[in-house]
Amino acid sequence: MGSASVMGLTTISLANCFNPTLPQKEKNRNETTHFTSIVIGTGYGGAVSALRLGEAGVDTLMLEMGQLWDKPGPDGKVFCKMTKPDGRAMWFKNRTEAPLSSFLWIDAINRPIDYYAGVLDRINYPNMSVYVGRGVGGGSLVNGGMAVTPPMNYFQEILPEVNTHEMYNKYFPRANQKLQVNTIPNTLLENSPYYRFTRVGRQQAEKAGFKTVTVPNIYDYNYMQQEEAGKVHKSAFGKEVIYGNNGGKRSLDKTYLADALGTGKVTLKYLHRVDAITQNSQGLYQIDVSEINTSGATVAKKTFTCKHLFMCAGSVGSTEMLVRARETGKLPSLPSEVGTHWGNNGNVMTARANHMWHPTGTKQSTIPAMGINDWDNASNPVFAEIAPLPTGFETWISLYLAITKNPERGHFEYDATKQQAVLRWGAHQSQPSINSAKAMFDKINKANTTIYRYDLFGNNKAFADDFTYHPLGGCVLGKATDLYGRIKGYSNLYVNDGALVPGNTGVNPFITITAMAERNIEKIIQEDMLK
Repeated sequence: MGSASVMGLTTISLANCFNPTLPQKEKNRNETTHFTSIVIGTGYGGAVSALRLGEAGVDTLMLEMGQLWDKPGPDGKVFCKMTKPDGRAMWFKNRTEAPLSSFLWIDAINRPIDYYAGVLDRINYPNMSVYVGRGVGGGSLVNGGMAVTPPMNYFQEILPEVNTHEMYNKYFPRANQKLQVNTIPNTLLENSPYYRFTRVGRQQAEKAGFKTVTVPNIYDYNYMQQEEAGKVHKSAFGKEVIYGNNGGKRSLDKTYLADALGTGKVTLKYLHRVDAITQNSQGLYQIDVSEINTSGATVAKKTFTCKHLFMCAGSVGSTEMLVRARETGKLPSLPSEVGTHWGNNGNVMTARANHMWHPTGTKQSTIPAMGINDWDNASNPVFAEIAPLPTGFETWISLYLAITKNPERGHFEYDATKQQAVLRWGAHQSQPSINSAKAMFDKINKANTTIYRYDLFGNNKAFADDFTYHPLGGCVLGKATDLYGRIKGYSNLYVNDGALVPGNTGVNPFITITAMAERNIEKIIQEDMLK
């Protein structure tokens, strides 16, 4: 979010937009229950869909399971720091579940917290866990903001039936502009002590013969310059990222969602969990919902109906709901492709131990600004984010999140005992990612006479291969859907989020998800709603 003054302005403007639907419990009797369109989820695909539907004059309801992050906690801030987590950190957990589990083999990272509707969730499946954002804005609340457009030739490879020229000349630019993507000023990158870790990572990668690239971001670098000058609240420079950001981050609540609500045609209901989706005898979609409070208790049961239903709850959320609907007979005609072709974007994390004369800095910005780009390597493509480790003390650690070209795919199966669809991913399916990352970082270690760190990820592992920040697939474009996200077997039922992308993008995926959502919703409005 923002500093005290910026946060105040943002809260006022958003509160005015949201006010017509609050408080829910007092207005249930007069609550509108039918809408032309319902969008489930407020992440990138949902925010794009809602804005364009609102602009087209379509009355639209957005349903979000998480909360609206607009109320300061006891410390006066909306979100907590990575190094001082509390209940705001995690979605209904009694302990944090950060990607790093230990330091010097000591369990000093994760801490007990209050059970609360926090902003970050880690969904744990056998052999693979998935990090997702919980709240109005979805993943934009908790990611590092790296706004990367994928290489054109790889986009053509993963989505060959999509018009590449149109994407790169129209929809990618539209997404970048609307998300307010910008690039770090050279003065910050080259001179700030908060980016020493980046400069060290760059130097060591280039010594091994690898190219490095500066990566655009949605973080407001004008705000960051004010942080360094000590004129505003330190957010990127104050250890805030995976549990939310109180400063210059332009999350979706500041861009697409604010504009969507500003159309006057979009209604938002948060802390509303979708329990079931069916189609009634009139052909309308019926969505059964539980309204919950921040303690997780159900305070009301509701039913909404719509003609057009947009599944935008993310790769895991949309896929899980649809597989569950198919296997429980709620939407029995959903195709068998729903629940398949899921991938983790080849994510694997690793860390290196630097020499004492290569400190990475006691101060580290939580906003990454550079990557090691070896994606053109025909035998071993890797794009690796030079990641921060903002502990507040010197660690001499270089940390990386690598994106690899992993062809392995998982699938979702319905578990009747749990009453939910569960991701099936074998431990062996992460091995291609480990092999690719190891090939890159073995070279970097050799060139710099350094070694891996084995104390950070548990079980003496040098590579963390059992979680992902970038879930993709499950309802893939052209397989479970047509070429614009219309789900096969039903009319007016759509997927418009990361579930459409077949498992890999080669880079951080949210720009791709946003641009694809722009492309799809434009066609759907033209052909399904305005005719």
